[in-house]
Amino acid sequence: MILALYHCSGKYKNILLLLGSLFFYAWGEGVYLLVMLASIGVNYVSGRLMFPHTRNNKPSCTVLTLAICFNLSVLIFFKYSNFLVDNLNSFLTLFQLPAILLSPVHLPVGISFFTFQAISYIIDIYTGKVTPQKNIVNLGLYIALFPQLIAGPIVRYHDIAKALVKRKVSSEIFAYGVQRFLFGLSKKVLLANPLALVADKIFVLPFTDISMPLAWFGAICYTFQIYYDFSGYSDMAIGLGHM
Repeated sequence: MILALYHCSGKYKNILLLLGSLFFYAWGEGVYLLVMLASIGVNYVSGRLMFPHTRNNKPSCTVLTLAICFNLSVLIFFKYSNFLVDNLNSFLTLFQLPAILLSPVHLPVGISFFTFQAISYIIDIYTGKVTPQKNIVNLGLYIALFPQLIAGPIVRYHDIAKALVKRKVSSEIFAYGVQRFLFGLSKKVLLANPLALVADKIFVLPFTDISMPLAWFGAICYTFQIYYDFSGYSDMAIGLGHM
């Protein structure tokens, strides 16, 4: 539906895509949409502040450092808080100290992908590859675009900066996008999923029932499952991007 509306939205294409992407994320993550909105807001402001009105006009290393610290702090809190506390508690028990109580922290879907894309934007500004984005809708679209939001691939900002403002639409590009999407879907459905079934059945067997050849077979199936999962998702995201 978003794809159909996109081609009828004229100059409001980016606004429609951003709203559709945010709705897509909120549908699965609910209130954790606020984490993404905070990421968009902080990185937008950081990008604008990185070039102060000074004579040398050099990008601010302080702003870069603070922006990267913010992004990594959010990622570490949601992704590694429980892991870090569990390991710290193991250390505290050695000295008979009280353990730290921490409820399970929810891991927002795709937080690694959109966090590293945000960091890419800040670094590209600092290194002079791009100028700060003045339109927060365009930056929000870069961070939140739904095709690659939850499974990648991670896209460098300087690779897509021009396309955020102006992009060519043609039947040839759309047809290529459909083809690329179908290739990716085939990798996921016809290769990754069957390989996962084989690997899962082998990995649940008792240790005594697994021979060396069977163990290697399971490991190989799992390896190709992971490869075709990510390769397939990436192809689908790239295909949707072309469409």
